[in-house]
Amino acid sequence: MAPEAADAAPVHRPYAHPAALPPRTGGGPLRRPWTAPTGREALLEEAWQHLGREGGLLLHGPAGIGKSVVLDALAARAADAGATVLRCSPAPADTPLPYLGVIDLFARVPEDVVRALPSAPRTALRTALLREHGPVGPYGGLAVRLAVLEALRRLAVRAPVVLVVDGLQWLDRPSAEVLAFAARRFDGADVRIAATERVAEDALPARADCCPAGSAQVAVPALGDDDVTLLLLAAGVTLPPSVLRAVLHAAAGNPLYALALGAGALRAGAPSPADGHLPVPPQLRALVLEQVRALPEPVRAVLLLAASATRPTLALLRSAAGTEATAAALEAAERCGVASCDPSGAVRFGHPLLPAALCADAAGPARRRAHALLADAVGEPVAAARHLALAHPQADEATARRVMAAAYTARERGDAATAAELAALAAGRTPADRTGPHDQRLLAAAGFACDAGHREESERIAQRVLDTSASAPGRVAARLVLLRNAGQALRDKAALITDGLREAAGDRALEAKLYDWAALRGLLCGELAQAAEHALLAAGRAAAVGDTGTEVDALSTLARVRSLTGEPAAAEAALDQALARADHGPRSWGIQRMRAILTLDSDRVAAAREQVLALLDATGGAADVEQDVASLVALTRVQVRAGECREALRTAAHCAQVVADAGLTSAPALYAAALAETFGGDTDHACRLAVDAVAASQADGDQLFLLRALAALGQAALFAGDRRRAAQAVESLRRALEIGAAMGAVDPPLLGWHADLAEALVTAGETNAAAAVVGQARARVTGAVPGSVLAALERTEGLLAAATGHAKEGVERLRSSVQRLRGSELPVELVRTLTALGTVERRARHRTAARAALAEALELAEAVGAAPLAARAGDELARVDAVVRGAATPAGLTPAEARVADLVRGGATNREVAAELFISVKTVEGTLSRLYRKFGVRSRTELAHVMASAGPRPA
Repeated sequence: MAPEAADAAPVHRPYAHPAALPPRTGGGPLRRPWTAPTGREALLEEAWQHLGREGGLLLHGPAGIGKSVVLDALAARAADAGATVLRCSPAPADTPLPYLGVIDLFARVPEDVVRALPSAPRTALRTALLREHGPVGPYGGLAVRLAVLEALRRLAVRAPVVLVVDGLQWLDRPSAEVLAFAARRFDGADVRIAATERVAEDALPARADCCPAGSAQVAVPALGDDDVTLLLLAAGVTLPPSVLRAVLHAAAGNPLYALALGAGALRAGAPSPADGHLPVPPQLRALVLEQVRALPEPVRAVLLLAASATRPTLALLRSAAGTEATAAALEAAERCGVASCDPSGAVRFGHPLLPAALCADAAGPARRRAHALLADAVGEPVAAARHLALAHPQADEATARRVMAAAYTARERGDAATAAELAALAAGRTPADRTGPHDQRLLAAAGFACDAGHREESERIAQRVLDTSASAPGRVAARLVLLRNAGQALRDKAALITDGLREAAGDRALEAKLYDWAALRGLLCGELAQAAEHALLAAGRAAAVGDTGTEVDALSTLARVRSLTGEPAAAEAALDQALARADHGPRSWGIQRMRAILTLDSDRVAAAREQVLALLDATGGAADVEQDVASLVALTRVQVRAGECREALRTAAHCAQVVADAGLTSAPALYAAALAETFGGDTDHACRLAVDAVAASQADGDQLFLLRALAALGQAALFAGDRRRAAQAVESLRRALEIGAAMGAVDPPLLGWHADLAEALVTAGETNAAAAVVGQARARVTGAVPGSVLAALERTEGLLAAATGHAKEGVERLRSSVQRLRGSELPVELVRTLTALGTVERRARHRTAARAALAEALELAEAVGAAPLAARAGDELARVDAVVRGAATPAGLTPAEARVADLVRGGATNREVAAELFISVKTVEGTLSRLYRKFGVRSRTELAHVMASAGPRPA
């Protein structure tokens, strides 16, 4: 007899040293980590603890949810812990066979245990086990029960016993009665019972009496989508994103359903909308439709209508099938738990797999008839067109045109996924002799799929056209879709552009589009001169043929290039020209976003916020995934600079969710998350996110976001406030500036990153290098420069002056930076400068001034949610207060000597001590010589030991 088929799956049995099961009372910690089935780690731990505390466990849930898998892992764990595991796994055919469950359980019970029983019970038991033929007597059933109970008690003397029953619902009645009898009388015997029972969704087990009183009843929950995906991958099932989404939805966390659906989809090959439903293997259909197949045919016909509808309602079914038939069908469906109608009139199935199973189980003519009825009954044109296409799978140009028109309507409403499905259906119904419309409809489907974030489907369709089309314009159009589909990863797509230009020679409309992509590729790859040249070529050709959309795109790219090369006036002019040519639809969105970024870079933060929020309101869900991500990244940048750090974290999280929902990875989204975490969250987490953003940008060949990701990584390491992390900040920021210099970029953010690099170098004690970086930045400051750049450079110059022994000059520069920032919209930058000022004042022993600056910095940082900066300001303020309170120092030391000694005790090198205290290395060496003489020691190690014995380090 096999385990319950619906729950069967391979079990990983890790090696374990023998160990006793946890005691019945008190449970106990795990003796070692265990490998559990995918997604069941917490459940296995819970089950193990229940088995130890209560002595019994009943796992229950619907077919295929994974009860047997968990029970197998639990049994393996018990066996590895030294228990005697007795098991039975009844099947439906076993139910009428008396005592078959007991026979299975006793298969591993040593014969000497049975022979040691008293004569009458022994004979009754051996007779039940079919090991002999003897007189059972009038009390045979009782004798068998007593014999089983006594045998288990005797066996438990040797080692703990665990009875494992996988499938109580199929256990024969005599065995169930024996088990229930014994379970009530184990008393002090170390016998546990672990069982499973199949029950309907949300139902309770019927055979709980087969487990000891007080046994835990645990419902096995559905797996999460991530765990189901891992399960499919482990089984060798790799699916296209659209099919995977359909499988995850239909399986609803049921591992058996997911594996069966995934394997069926894998066998079916490339996904096709021709039938309008997910293939469901016959065995799985038999499992989930057992009750449905027993219903009368008219009832099944109405259920098929409901399954075929995208959003079935009572009104729709009545219109398609008639009031009487619908009422009878829903009443029968509700009785068997298949479907129901809620108060709003929506018809809902008991499980998401049921609609797909019903459609897959119906014959082709029945499915087409259902869609034909729905096409007539649905009033909404997009839904009606879909049903029309599925009702008429043959080639028909009239049908194809109607469905294609519905596809455009769906896209205009912002439903790109439905538009892609309809366009593919329209292509499938296009007559074979109309190759041009066929390719155009396929390419429209590819474009809509790209809009929806379904890039694998988009690439598959476009590549099909590129490989099969006899039309050069058609092949060029396919290349354009493939370029769109590449997103930020255009580095390796040069061949698509050059081959396209060769085939498009003389066609100015197509050349304009290809030069536009060449300009964007040049921008992302850091080839700014070529990008500007290609943008001008694209704009000129587009204007010549009246292609306003491409002209606007090219001018927008040109504006980004001019901004990066430090030509804000030229950038604004290009944007003005683009905006004058654009309508107020999707073509204008990129321009509006670019204008908001230029506004932000000029320190007009409030205006930038209004512009980005207005853009998000305007798109209103109609934008594609890339547009959404770009707008959310822009909003994150604005919120960080505006001091809305908590809001920035939420925006970045939303951006990450948009990308995840589309099944994509995105360097811009990772950058936004790193940036928000740097200013509003945890610097360690920010560093990890920034490292991921750097890797993603490198993989895409996207130099633009590589710059930003490196800067975010440098800032996160800098804000950690650790001298040892300063080296990481220096490395990242220096690399960002080198890439920017190679690109010829000199925009305001790049100048700000010069200041961050110089600050990191000061922190690391490399003052000469810091001075060189500041000098380079000052040399690039020409024309109208945003106040934030000047304030950042002044802040760094102040820190540098103090670090080289000119504390008074440093304070003056820092106060100038503070005053410049007080009139700005940049609270986070003000916090950074106030903290730097307070730190320099503290080290100069100007405690009142230090406290005032640091207290203001801390209050402002907490108000704007800048957690890392608040932590730094708070730490510096605590040092000031510790000195004022008279923090303990060894007797006979000056404050300067005590501070040097404390830093040495903490492991700082002479150079690091000098950088921290803004003194020279020679001064540190002289101070150490005096300390050695005072304490009678000869080395830094001995000094650290003496300082440790003097008590805790000052705060």
